[in-house]
This record gives sequence, C-alpha cells and structure tokens, in this order.
Amino acid sequence: MRSTKTAKTRTVLRIVPALTARTRLGQILKRVRQNKERFVADRRGEPQAVIMGVEEYLKTFAKQVSVLEEVRQAAKGKSLDRLTFRTINQEIKRYRRERRKKND
Repeated sequence: MRSTKTAKTRTVLRIVPALTARTRLGQILKRVRQNKERFVADRRGEPQAVIMGVEEYLKTFAKQVSVLEEVRQAAKGKSLDRLTFRTINQEIKRYRRERRKKND
C-alpha cells in the first residue's frame, strides 16, 4: 500500500491494488468511516476507482440539493433514519409478496 499527500487538502491517499481492495474491502470501509481516509484502487499501475466517505464526497463533489435536505428532515421526523437493515429487508419482502400476488 502506497501513500501520497495532496497539496491542496492535505488528505492522505492510500493506493491499493484492486485485488487487495477486493479482498480487504471491509477493512478499507472501516478505515474510511473511522479515520476519514481515502483509497485509490489501481490495476496494473492505472488508477481505477476512489473509495472515500459519503459525507466527504457530498461536501467535496456533490451539490447540496434542497429537496434532498427536505427528504432527510422528513425521514428524521418520522424516525425512518433509525430503521435497521432487518426492518428494511422485511419491508422489501412484504412489498414484493404483495406485488407478486397482484400480478398473479
């Protein structure tokens, strides 16, 4: 794993081979979330993808759309931001069952 610093933001980029990124994705995601690190996955020395935190991506590259903020606030008001993956998966299964029944 190689490291480089960007002059403008002083962010350390960790360059990892694509195979390493694939086999250690869980560890990389943990470091991205906890340490705010960025990774560049390369294949044969050519950069292929950047792995960075969502918050940092939104701040750096994405324009904040007021509609998204309204949706976020509405979800928070209904406590939808606290749903577990299990609850979400159950809801998806329920919806698919209903749709199958409707189409039969």
